[in-house]
Amino acid sequence: MESPELTLFNRQRLPTARRWVVKIGSAMLTAGGSGITRAHLTPWVEQMAAHIASGGELVLVSSGAVAEGMARLGLRQRPESLHALQALAAIGQMGLIRAYEACFIKHGLHAAQVLLSRDDLTNRERYLNARSTLRTLIDWRVVPVINENDTVATEELRFGDNDTLSAMVANLISADLLILLTDQHGLYDHDPRSHPDARLIEQARADDPSLGEMAGESGSGLGRGGMVTKIRAAQLAARSGTATVIAWGGEPQVLERIGRGENLGTLLTPSQGPQTARKRWIAGHLGAKGRIILDPGAVRGLREQGRSLLAVGVVGVEGRFARGDLVSCRDQQGREVARGLINYDSEETERIKGMASRHFEEILGYLDAPELIHRDNLALL
Repeated sequence: MESPELTLFNRQRLPTARRWVVKIGSAMLTAGGSGITRAHLTPWVEQMAAHIASGGELVLVSSGAVAEGMARLGLRQRPESLHALQALAAIGQMGLIRAYEACFIKHGLHAAQVLLSRDDLTNRERYLNARSTLRTLIDWRVVPVINENDTVATEELRFGDNDTLSAMVANLISADLLILLTDQHGLYDHDPRSHPDARLIEQARADDPSLGEMAGESGSGLGRGGMVTKIRAAQLAARSGTATVIAWGGEPQVLERIGRGENLGTLLTPSQGPQTARKRWIAGHLGAKGRIILDPGAVRGLREQGRSLLAVGVVGVEGRFARGDLVSCRDQQGREVARGLINYDSEETERIKGMASRHFEEILGYLDAPELIHRDNLALL
């Protein structure tokens, strides 16, 4: 079977990447489930400390709390129930943060535990508070060690995996580089576990549609992510102009060598410059309340002319949403085009779809705004 066609690029030295987000997966941290030890962390911590000592900035997103909890209780199989996983995360967080603190303190650095749920980053005020806290910790040369707040997050408020969380953090702090350390050497055109002749993809655009066809699910049984989630994370990180490297965490001096621009793993690059902070938040928002379906003219107006979205270009409304909620804007084939904060609720939008704004007052009894979504509150995807 031939590989899907992929746009490849000559591997180039990464531009100077001062602000990093580093994500370390469960399989790397726990050596296949044996629990977290300082010996596992020491090489990575040494390299992260060296990056900070050279004037760099760094935020660490660490998996491993559930795996550490399993090791402490002697469990061999990851439970499926949410409550059991939350309890294991609560047990494992103690060992995880203690191990990191003990390693970083040897380099004169403190670590700070930061637990986030999806609600923290989808609520605008809490998003800004989280950003301010992380920036303060970075300014103080304290290493934020971030994990999902598994112990309290309900299913609908979870990120689902730390790859997605790390990309959201990259958006949050406007990182230059997201590094995903995993138990694979990078992204291959086929699953290397079942295809010995699989080819490593050294570099591609994060938004290349062929990437998803090449990715497999997690094989470790410890984490929730696989290559699919890493590709999605790279696509999300790219919205803030952040490049992503997917690499084997066991590679000697892996972080140092990536920082030097060596040809390790898979480099996924953004296809456009960073969005404004507000639009970055809108684009990264994971909790769209509903969908509006656009005709081809409206899609062209958004993509090619940077226009606001007018009701006249809307042909369908799905779901229930209130004024000011975030909605997903899709073409008639179901592809997501943009996300934005809408000026009318779902019932009102249904009534004014396809209509020019001059008719709003006679239909609704008032005119709040001529645009359904103003371009300042709209982020293209």
